[in-house]
Amino acid sequence: MLQLRPGCECCDRDLPPDATDAFICTFECTFCANCVSERLKGVCPNCGGDLTPRPRRPASRLARFPASTERVFKPQGCAPR
Repeated sequence: MLQLRPGCECCDRDLPPDATDAFICTFECTFCANCVSERLKGVCPNCGGDLTPRPRRPASRLARFPASTERVFKPQGCAPR
């Protein structure tokens, strides 16, 4: 199950579970749409993989399957490409 991390690893912007502008790679590194397009050019700075839109978890499932509360913030790895 996806962790649905709560923030962008580059700018630390909040990305709640229902965010439509959250992107992930296959390792669930999480970024906002602005950082993906402006800084990362669609490529994960951690693994080099593609960044794709993160699925949203239905609100009715969040109580039983909550999103992660663990923030990952690594701005040093998000320099413009």
